[in-house]
Amino acid sequence: MFRFDSGLKVFLHREPVDFRMGINGLSILVEQAMLLNPFDHSLYVFGNRRCDRIKILGWDGAGFWLFLKRLEAEDRFVWPDTTDIVTLTVDQLYAVNKRMQSINDVTHNCVRHSPR
Repeated sequence: MFRFDSGLKVFLHREPVDFRMGINGLSILVEQAMLLNPFDHSLYVFGNRRCDRIKILGWDGAGFWLFLKRLEAEDRFVWPDTTDIVTLTVDQLYAVNKRMQSINDVTHNCVRHSPR
């Protein structure tokens, strides 16, 4: 079972991705575009071009999990205006997931870093 514990890091991929991409394609993006290790105990969040869906990729030590969230009606995720990789906490991810705040609001005080 995948656990969303407080020590879990959450990384946002900045550019929209083709949502036909599955676990293999997204893990390659984590490795090559974000310069991170997809086998770390972290979550990697990807958005589509219309900003109405996110995919979250995670490794639990035995296999990958792929979560999908689709917003209904006219709701949209608002992605941060930065070229840096944005790191969220699990609580911030919960806030975005429940649509309590936009990703821009949540990431205003987040850690940002450039790829290695």
